[in-house]
Amino acid sequence: MEIPETIDAGPITLQRWTVDRVDDLHQAIRESLPELVRFMPWATADYDLDATKAFLERSHSEWDDGENFNYAMLTPEHHVVGACGLMSRQGPGVFEIGYWVHSARAGKGYATAAALALTEAGFALPGIDRIEIHHDVDNPASGRVAAKAGFHEQGPIEVETKAPGQSGTHLVWARRRPQLT
Repeated sequence: MEIPETIDAGPITLQRWTVDRVDDLHQAIRESLPELVRFMPWATADYDLDATKAFLERSHSEWDDGENFNYAMLTPEHHVVGACGLMSRQGPGVFEIGYWVHSARAGKGYATAAALALTEAGFALPGIDRIEIHHDVDNPASGRVAAKAGFHEQGPIEVETKAPGQSGTHLVWARRRPQLT
């Protein structure tokens, strides 16, 4: 089974990123930069269109390699309201979910809808036994998303700080593959 390129996530649709969305993504990032810069190492004052293009190109090759699966979060009118993905950086059998929502669209349940849909898609793949969400302890909104999506807090871990708002401590949340009875 392959990861789907389009996922119905209730109020939004998750769509595999394509290079033709570069302007939409770049605009959403620029408009959300004051919030993103706190916790996202890639979100810097000098973030430019070339960086957005590079992300989309990298996303395409990582998808094709089965490494990471990055999606646009789209309204029914196809407006970009954020980004999310399944990442393999936690090792075999585990996906980590990442997400951010456009500042003007925060609080509408889009991140939770994305986390739920990505969890289902991840567990549909053979060999995936656990899905995690990691977030900075100073970003409690991400913890609320994890809890609403049925994840259970596993505890804190120390991490290297890479963005100005990072504390050096992440909370890890996890869901395990449902056991068939």
